[in-house]
Amino acid sequence: MLIQESHVDVKTAANGKESTMRTTPPPTMPAHLLTAHQASLSFTRSFLGFRMRRGLLIQHEFDSRANAATSRFPGVCLFSEIYQVTGPVARFARQIAGHGYIVAAPSSYHDFTGPEPLKYDAADTDKGNQYKIQKTLESYDADSYATVDHLLSLPTCTGLIGATGMCLGGHLAVRAALDPRITACVSYFATDIHSRTLGPYEAANTSAEAPPNSIHTLDQFDKFKGEVAMIFGVKDTHVPDAGRDLIRGKMREAGVVASFHEFAWAQHAFIRDELSKGRYDPAVTKVCFEVLLEVFGRVLKTDLGVKGSVPAVEHDC
Repeated sequence: MLIQESHVDVKTAANGKESTMRTTPPPTMPAHLLTAHQASLSFTRSFLGFRMRRGLLIQHEFDSRANAATSRFPGVCLFSEIYQVTGPVARFARQIAGHGYIVAAPSSYHDFTGPEPLKYDAADTDKGNQYKIQKTLESYDADSYATVDHLLSLPTCTGLIGATGMCLGGHLAVRAALDPRITACVSYFATDIHSRTLGPYEAANTSAEAPPNSIHTLDQFDKFKGEVAMIFGVKDTHVPDAGRDLIRGKMREAGVVASFHEFAWAQHAFIRDELSKGRYDPAVTKVCFEVLLEVFGRVLKTDLGVKGSVPAVEHDC
């Protein structure tokens, strides 16, 4: 399948600020093309929301045997690491789209900068980490809602939506899945969930008890309506053993339908195939992508009927 990418603008608003958007109409889509739309989220340029601009990569898939007028596919929100939509993130989007999904990948830092990806160097790493805690949870939420809204507005979308992402994006995928419209989530090495350190904060808090009136992701798990797969490397220094255990325990306490996948020798950013500082593990990455395809395929593509009570599992050999 072939891929063709273009741009579309999407509106967002947060923290009492909003503006009008400009939308680029989707191109005519020949049946033999896998079509991608790159949309934008940037509050500092003349595009959307606070002025959201380029950063949303949307991919429509069409097989040569398909009818472009009637083909429909599930949507996937893909949230990036702290460097925005880099080459590895865009390649990941294309991989997912190639299996029959419309993929939307917003650039998270439109509040502060343009849609261009940050560099994998020390200066831009510091910049990305600073933006990550300056951006409010309300702004992150507005982005994810707008991304889902846009996917659902497409005539080629079935109305079923999944979420995925890595690092910061792994957290944002989990947080986005608090929206009941998202029914499947596959999160790669999500940072800052266990410590409540996404967005502005005074100090890290790894307590199992929620602070008063907390809107941190860790304290909102009871809002999950879909299924979640959490993927971590055991050697990930960003999310230590205790942090992973806290996330798992809080999900179980909230009754979340979740699976945990922990790989013994994997480190942080192990799926990044570019400038990964020696941490890229293609073998484990392949296994994790199969996890994603299983969850998304079963939840977003298979019609299992209306959800009902599941009978108790028999204790048998």
